[in-house]
Amino acid sequence: MAQKSKFIQDLPKIYGIYTLGFLGFFALMAFFETQGMGAKTIGILFVSFTILIYAIIGWLSRTAQVEAYYLAGRQVPTVFNGMATAADWMSGASFVAMAGGIYFGGYTYMAFLVGWTGGYVLVSSLMAPYLRKFGCYTVPDFIGTRYGGNFARFCAVLVLLIASFTYVTAQINATGTIASRALAVPFEVGVWVGLISILLCSMLGGMRSVTWSQVAQYIVLIIAYLIPIFWMSWKLGHIFPHISMGGTVEKIAALEAQYGLIKNSPDVLKAAGVPAGLSSMSTPHSGVPAGAMEAWKYISLAICMMVGTASLPHILMRYFTTPSVTSARRSVAWSLFFIFLLYFSAPMLATLSKIQLLDPTLPTAIIGKKIVDVQAIEWVKNWSAVKQVFIADLNKDGILQLNEWFMRGDVVVLATPEVAGLPYVISGLVAAGGLAAAMSTADGLLLAIANAISHDIYYKMIDPKASIVARLTVARALLVVIGAAAAYIAAMRLTGILGAVAWAFDFAMSGLFWPLVLGVWWKRATRSGAIAGMLAGLISGTWYLIYVGPTFMNQTPWLGIDNLRFGIIGASVSLIAMVVVSLLTKPESAAVQQMVDDLRIPSGKTIIKHS
Repeated sequence: MAQKSKFIQDLPKIYGIYTLGFLGFFALMAFFETQGMGAKTIGILFVSFTILIYAIIGWLSRTAQVEAYYLAGRQVPTVFNGMATAADWMSGASFVAMAGGIYFGGYTYMAFLVGWTGGYVLVSSLMAPYLRKFGCYTVPDFIGTRYGGNFARFCAVLVLLIASFTYVTAQINATGTIASRALAVPFEVGVWVGLISILLCSMLGGMRSVTWSQVAQYIVLIIAYLIPIFWMSWKLGHIFPHISMGGTVEKIAALEAQYGLIKNSPDVLKAAGVPAGLSSMSTPHSGVPAGAMEAWKYISLAICMMVGTASLPHILMRYFTTPSVTSARRSVAWSLFFIFLLYFSAPMLATLSKIQLLDPTLPTAIIGKKIVDVQAIEWVKNWSAVKQVFIADLNKDGILQLNEWFMRGDVVVLATPEVAGLPYVISGLVAAGGLAAAMSTADGLLLAIANAISHDIYYKMIDPKASIVARLTVARALLVVIGAAAAYIAAMRLTGILGAVAWAFDFAMSGLFWPLVLGVWWKRATRSGAIAGMLAGLISGTWYLIYVGPTFMNQTPWLGIDNLRFGIIGASVSLIAMVVVSLLTKPESAAVQQMVDDLRIPSGKTIIKHS
């Protein structure tokens, strides 16, 4: 215990040295680049060095204690839990795909940022402190104990599996995209490299190793995200991009009017041979669509991301690791601060990256130039070779127009250093940051899935007398099996990163949001009501996804609720089903209702004790 306390006390010093060491490595790579080291070598060294550090942290954090494996020993200080939660949260979608969404979709994509950030208000006010007071190991553990009975627990595990597995395939997709570019290997190989890296961090130490790895990953990802933004801004003559962005946005609007925004038809794209998933700039960067339906689409997407955030098990379980209820609430505030640093900067990155291509006064501009000259640019050749960018001379004039330049939104952040003419060491840094973001979230998701099955299914339902060794062995074996299944699915590239993440949020809010909230705040909520809410919400949401999904039945959405917003349907049905069935069934016992009252008292002992 004394050793653990000293370790906790030394955390600022340990991570301070780690940060200086990483910055020193960055400076060393920059020096080697000036001495002629090749881009491929720099990329490999950046990715390999950071993965090695995470693996060492995972090895040093190995444990055979149940509480350390599932809850990091409940010793994680608030600031560091905030950093770990931010890393857990800022996935490949946030780091790799968010700025790309704004880049091609304009500021309507800010609904993702509003919803994701606002979700933490719900987490702080409705969930985190009370679930910490409950003392559960997993989110299904709360459902199973609060409502009682294995079937309620099983339903919660089912929703968790569907939401988390959908989410983790997107993260492994992101690791594959980054690894394939940095290591110059095929995407299908990259996803397996990413999976092995993820397992190195989580398999031996569970939540403890994931926590300390995520803190290290947050430091890498935030440095990697901010340095290119400030570097590009400095090249444009601005010191602080967040203040000077207004002028740059106005300039982009003027250039869009000058070049003309044209939306290509599917027939034109097909005839030109544009690869699937690539987009051209056809939406005003800062334009706000008019009309009530457009406003509703923005609001409904923000609602889905907000409620989905408060329903995701891998985020909620991070607050189980704090020493107290108070520290859980403070951790949410620190999480918001660390997330804010990146989200506040994502629009800057999209804006500064776009102006590099459009502004004819900049040496990096390509729009309006001869296509043959653009195709000879080194970074264009490299990204074209891996089918992430494409040029089609649609009007046959030999000049690159705005609607003739195609790019995959998921690679905007990764390609920006090369687009802006920054040293390649920045590209290596961004690749390391993107990999850290995807790995940290994938670690948390795989752990949430494996812990739910090993603890809630195997230990609570199949073999309650299982030894600690058996429980941890099952959890570790599940990490490998589930990770391999996710990598296999990710290699198929069934959907983009941002779309898969939105689906995960919708699945989670459809099945888990109301059973969790009402489990804390409504004593009249019953086991039958919770089961009805979880199943009705999950089934109705899934049915609606199939009904409107472009790759499924592709029917006309109701009231603009498309496949990214199907959680609106699922959560609404879940609430109605849970309230109606709860009121129609016998109230829970006085002991259970007293437990719910005690749960909302901040002080005092945890509700349940684990063996």
